[in-house]
Amino acid sequence: MQGNGSTIVFFPEGAFGPTNNCVGIGNVLRERGHRVVFIVEESFAGTLESQGFEERLMRLTPPPETEEAPGQFWKDFIRDTAPVFRKSTAEQLAEFIAPTFEALLDGARYVDERLREIIDELQPDLVVEDNVVSFPALLASGRPWARIASCNPAEIKDAEVPPVFSGLPSAERDGWEAFWAEYRAAHRELHASFSEFCVERGAPPLPADDFIHESEWLNLYLYPDEVDYPRARPLGPTWHNLQTSVRATDPAWELPEGLREREGPLVYLSLGSLGSADVELMRKLIAELAEAPYRIVVSKGPQHAELELAPNMVGEEFLPQTEVLPKVDLVITHGGNNTVTECLHFGKPMVVLPIFWDQHDNAQRIDETGFGARLDTYRHSGAELTGAIDRLLADEELRTRLAATSQRLQAARGTERAADLIEATVREAAP
Repeated sequence: MQGNGSTIVFFPEGAFGPTNNCVGIGNVLRERGHRVVFIVEESFAGTLESQGFEERLMRLTPPPETEEAPGQFWKDFIRDTAPVFRKSTAEQLAEFIAPTFEALLDGARYVDERLREIIDELQPDLVVEDNVVSFPALLASGRPWARIASCNPAEIKDAEVPPVFSGLPSAERDGWEAFWAEYRAAHRELHASFSEFCVERGAPPLPADDFIHESEWLNLYLYPDEVDYPRARPLGPTWHNLQTSVRATDPAWELPEGLREREGPLVYLSLGSLGSADVELMRKLIAELAEAPYRIVVSKGPQHAELELAPNMVGEEFLPQTEVLPKVDLVITHGGNNTVTECLHFGKPMVVLPIFWDQHDNAQRIDETGFGARLDTYRHSGAELTGAIDRLLADEELRTRLAATSQRLQAARGTERAADLIEATVREAAP
């Protein structure tokens, strides 16, 4: 225990997006004197410790025969599933979304006993979960817990919000009903089976259409008001929108000398740690931008050794994104929720190339609210990509809107608000 603080345990999904989101909030709590512990997959061992946090390690699958890189399970999964990403969002339901949920649910089953051990050891005052499936050990522990929904808020179902994972427009309901029917058909057996497991392990049954429970104490999501969805039914009093949650722990970054000497708009290309594992797609984008009049910073990702950059580009396997974004003029992104909200936080227009999960929803929402352009990820031409970039960079009205949005979001201080809400919940839950 640090000082008179509480013990706050963060349990993010084993991917960099949710983990980085939790790091930003955890850092604020640590600075306020709380003991902050991260439950992480063994492949992430040392990653959070190097940032000054305690770690407790667990596995979601049996141990591998060789040493893993952080999040290696999901990198391999994405690589093997990449052909499905070229299909429609409706086709992805059965061929990607359901298998992904199945893998996550298998992980929740596998780790249940280990989670109980960790919770019993730490005796946390609050556990903060940033996952897309429930972990019965957490609910059965009786400990206060908070849910962070760090994906697109279509995940929080509502009659006025398009179906999650669909990428369908908000203003046109053609296709909504059919997509929901496909969604339920793809997940019905998984949902029933895991709901039974939850009850067997001392947790409540799953709510309809969801693989995760709502916390009775505190629920957080992050999506700026400028792009958030209107709802038929307001969210309950335990729900709070952080707007954005941008960490302040990334190392400093300066534009490499090779690009400093060149002219042209500065563009950041990042498909996230998982999307960039699609080497064929990364090579396509590099080729399309090789002769463009831009300077391009590339987040090369886990397959960095397979990528050769053009002379107008620099890149690394990983980049400190929150340090890169303030310095660029435009972002080409996969539409991950962290990147989308961080771009708005720093006032950057986006070309969104969605690949899987909620990225289709984010791409559609950014396009229909005018903060960027959605392109067909695999079928767009080089001219379409550069045309979208040029149009967005030349849009003075958009630049003004983004500046105002950025100013408001940075003043909102999402990580501090999250820490305030977590502290208040700990006080209210205390005996």
